[in-house]
Amino acid sequence: MYSRSTTAEPPAYLRRIDSPIGRIEITSDGDAVTTLSIERAGHLPWEEVPERTTTVLDLAATQLGEYFAGTRTNFDVPVRLNGTEFQRSVWNELAQLPFGGVVSYGEIGTSTGRATAGRAVGGAVGANPVPIIVPCHRVLASNGRITGYSGGNGVPTKVWLLDHEGIEHRS
Repeated sequence: MYSRSTTAEPPAYLRRIDSPIGRIEITSDGDAVTTLSIERAGHLPWEEVPERTTTVLDLAATQLGEYFAGTRTNFDVPVRLNGTEFQRSVWNELAQLPFGGVVSYGEIGTSTGRATAGRAVGGAVGANPVPIIVPCHRVLASNGRITGYSGGNGVPTKVWLLDHEGIEHRS
């Protein structure tokens, strides 16, 4: 089940869609997508909050539908990524990965100027607030192994996404 602060304000806009990996909940501030959550153990973070969509969420839902149908390989919906400067630098690297592309944690560390920061890179990848659109599933260990995934039901969700994009991996 998802946990969040009981004092957290509900998102301004929220939309849910069905997908092959479970229900997806997308939130927005009205201008950009701010979070994307994949159903975990039958739950979503804001499941008790009624949907209130906006143009950017409708665009995100359409693009996600196309991605899952196999007709979209990149996203151009605006996103707003809130995090530390280091997290944002990692997420920017992720956003550059093409459909079917893969990168290692070490390569991200090197490209962000922190070649020995493997744990920090892993933490930033896992904290990505907009998975799939910012493709953190495309990060593998240097030997092609899946080391984990924080979205949805974890590794099985990542395996589905990797297989969907034809990315070779090892469990």
